[in-house]
Amino acid sequence: MKTRLVLTMCGVAILGLAAEARAQTSSSLTQAPADEAAAEVETIVVTARRSGAPMWTVTAGDSTVLLVGAIDGVPRSVAWRPDALEAATLRADRILLGTGVQGSLGDILRLIWRSRTLTRLPEGRTSADYLSPEWQARLDALEARYRVDHSRKSFLLSSRDLLTDQLDFDRDTADDAGDVVRRAARKARIPVRAVTGGRGDQLVEDLLTAPPERLVPCMQAAIEATEAGAGPVQQRGEDWTRFRVRAVLDSPLEKALGRCWPWGDPTIGPQLRAAWIEGIDKALAEPGVTMAVAPLNLVGGEDGVLDRLKAKGLEVSGPDWR
Repeated sequence: MKTRLVLTMCGVAILGLAAEARAQTSSSLTQAPADEAAAEVETIVVTARRSGAPMWTVTAGDSTVLLVGAIDGVPRSVAWRPDALEAATLRADRILLGTGVQGSLGDILRLIWRSRTLTRLPEGRTSADYLSPEWQARLDALEARYRVDHSRKSFLLSSRDLLTDQLDFDRDTADDAGDVVRRAARKARIPVRAVTGGRGDQLVEDLLTAPPERLVPCMQAAIEATEAGAGPVQQRGEDWTRFRVRAVLDSPLEKALGRCWPWGDPTIGPQLRAAWIEGIDKALAEPGVTMAVAPLNLVGGEDGVLDRLKAKGLEVSGPDWR
């Protein structure tokens, strides 16, 4: 588990560098007349909405953004048809996909060198030093049920263990919206841009120096999601394919993912959020069609991207997110 966590953190920097490289790809497309382009956008919208991935259309003059709300860990048992989303991707002029990090080999090596800081609580401390008696008792009950010990593990590691090892939310999963769009864009040579959410050294510094107290809300949400069991995980996936946005955002698992690192981190989370808002604003200043695949909790959550775009007076159409 320790190795898996370190590799996950290293992967953040590696994926960021890879995304930055992919963003160098470019293509030139001939712009259609206004009425013809509008009909084409409408076709994309109708097609993509049959895909099972909630999508909104945002227009500003001659610019259109198709904003797809993605979730992690869609169960394979949940039926959805990604072929329609793939077809819609092929009609876009450019893609915004994933959050990149400007990292370096030194950042990765620092994570590996300091891995104990990421996996253990401070020397001489246990989870009971940070959780209230009520929450500690609930954690103790889960430890007894699954025969594990989280007393000395860092909350970063313990929260992921609860969600992945005990709740199994990310096992036996189908392709998510980002996977589908990435493959289709690569095959069609559609330019892909990663939304850069910060520097690798900042990310590493935050991981290594964040006090355990900062992760208490994440730990509490992970305990609640694990207590709820696998049923809500399945329901979350089904709600996502049926565009029940509010139900997905209110699910115990989605709440936990939104309160944990990186989105729930008070330092990294706002940087990622600001990077996505800036990226979508730039896309709305470019003519043509941009498809953006962003986390659903960022898109439809409270004061999320959709709320902000609507407040600006832009035309937003798609599933109800409020």
